Amino acid sequence: MKDKILVVDIGTQSLRASILNKQGEILAFSKQIYEPSYYSPKKGFAEQDADFYMDELCKATNEIYNKDNNALKDIDGMVMVSFRDSSVILDENKKPIRKAILWLDQRVTPMYHNENLKWYERILFKLIGMMDTCRYNSERTPSFWLKKYESDNWKKMKYYVPLGAYFNYRVTNNLVISSADCIGHYPINFKKGTLYGPKHPKINVFGIPLTALPKIVPVSSIIGTVSEEFSKLSKIPVDTKVIASGSDKACETFGNGCIDESSASLSLGTACTIDVVSNKYSEPEKFLPSYQAPYPKSYDLELQVYRGFWMVTWFLKQFGYEDEIIAKENNINVLDYLSDKISTIAPGCDGLILQPYWGPGLKRPHGRGSIIGFTATHTRYHLYRAMIEGIAFSLREGLDEIVRKTHKKPKELVISGGGSSSKVICQIFADVFNIPVIISKNKESSTLGAAMAGFLSLHSFKNVHDAKETMVSNGIKLVPNKNNAIIYDRLYKRNYKKLYPCLKNEYFELKKFFLDYEMKKFK
Repeated sequence: MKDKILVVDIGTQSLRASILNKQGEILAFSKQIYEPSYYSPKKGFAEQDADFYMDELCKATNEIYNKDNNALKDIDGMVMVSFRDSSVILDENKKPIRKAILWLDQRVTPMYHNENLKWYERILFKLIGMMDTCRYNSERTPSFWLKKYESDNWKKMKYYVPLGAYFNYRVTNNLVISSADCIGHYPINFKKGTLYGPKHPKINVFGIPLTALPKIVPVSSIIGTVSEEFSKLSKIPVDTKVIASGSDKACETFGNGCIDESSASLSLGTACTIDVVSNKYSEPEKFLPSYQAPYPKSYDLELQVYRGFWMVTWFLKQFGYEDEIIAKENNINVLDYLSDKISTIAPGCDGLILQPYWGPGLKRPHGRGSIIGFTATHTRYHLYRAMIEGIAFSLREGLDEIVRKTHKKPKELVISGGGSSSKVICQIFADVFNIPVIISKNKESSTLGAAMAGFLSLHSFKNVHDAKETMVSNGIKLVPNKNNAIIYDRLYKRNYKKLYPCLKNEYFELKKFFLDYEMKKFK
């Protein structure tokens, strides 16, 4: 064993290829920034060629090869970790029929009466109070949109697969997906790591023929080996083992050193999540499964703010033109500039509270963003801080749900992702949760977690504890400010948590009105 592994981390905006050793050190690295990240042929659409990502992978590995011809020869295996809930349809020759529909995509197929379900399934879901959730899942599943608006493409479809499965196929010629990586709008039983049977009531929620879905393989198993064809394109040695790992957030959680209920992983990325690992399966919310960890016999209880630090990009686009200019003139990162601006604003933003549902969630399928409490004294920096606090409140609400299931409250939070680069933001999270925060030392936590999972699969470590102790380094620790924590606790319990119950009916009416309007325009 050479105790080196190649990790390809395929993100929404960039791809990173890294070679790591057992100590967690990155020995070789290449980053490819996408231009453009995706295409929007219509308002709210997000699409990209599936092969585009494999072209970027080859650019990255060729760059590593050109710097050191022997770097890729010394690896024991390869792990790919990619963003999730993105679908591609393939023909009988396993060629993409159209661009992949990405997780950021906002298209919906209205199903006011859940007509995709059988009559007894509608009764069942109504009895358990999950009709709205079923409708939300169905409306957001691309299969129904393709059937309705691209019926010719749907007729050509032989395989309907997560992007990760197609990546595995391109590299190994095996169209398979890890049981820990088939996350999104697919009929999968995460407790067992298998697809649901044909008579299960959730099958019709997603509307995907079971025969079109890829084979599910156990996490930590060997998917296959690098094919001769792909080896020529990528310079990755032929017959290199490709290891079945987990999703991006699950690998990030592992890379943050969170392996049990004593710590929670906060990912402040394009989507923000809070993850707690348990060896027992439970649903953090009704109808929302726990996902398998990137190693056997553990589960990630995860809740998400769908449009998380994407909102920073939104804020800058709408309000931050002047701030970007000033930051550039002073040669500082605009996030650091904004963090400095909000550091002088008191907790609670002088009564401004934001609910960060710029994208709805499973529990709140009709949710929309809201901001209340404006006065003449508020500035755009109050709005920015309220946005950060709103994300923190929403993730705290998620942790409350998880704690109710696990009966254990984490003693610390480990923060990673783009937002973790600001100590001001991390301190806000420590104060909102009233839990000490550790800022992840590794800027590529998902890459590190994927490498750890790969080494475990290759038996380079005895167990997850051994992997954590060897590869994860401790970062800076921030403790909650007691006075700020008291303020935030009051705002969270007496104001923030009451917003959605008060507004949910208005959200539903707004969604219905504008959805009908958009569909008429689309036709």
